[in-house]
Amino acid sequence: QVQLVESGGGSVQAGGSLRLSCAASGYTSSRPCMYWFRQVPGKEREGVASIDSVGRPSYADSVKGRFTISKDNAKNTLYLQMNSLKPEDTSMYYCAADSSLGGFCYSVQRTPVPAEIKYWGQGTQVTVSS
Repeated sequence: QVQLVESGGGSVQAGGSLRLSCAASGYTSSRPCMYWFRQVPGKEREGVASIDSVGRPSYADSVKGRFTISKDNAKNTLYLQMNSLKPEDTSMYYCAADSSLGGFCYSVQRTPVPAEIKYWGQGTQVTVSS
């Protein structure tokens, strides 16, 4: 059973930084693509960043240059370093994992979120005040 547990959310002022973590367990197949998504109430979930099985990152245009996705395979942990935070980054952030493309990733710009992505964490709230 795959489990993803996010941590690191919180409240910060605009311009500040946060680092989210996602601890993964139970993955027995080849290394999946890992994602960060976010969602505010009443809006569709949107992709933020992805990192494929060999460590290649991809970002939504809205976070390029400010957010960095990374992973530590030895610790089975995914990270999202968020710098220069803006009030519009306020959202619930979710970690996700998927192997349906053999370790490659769906585009984070794709909407709606592909139904093939089946493993999700419970989310961690990020609030950025102006």
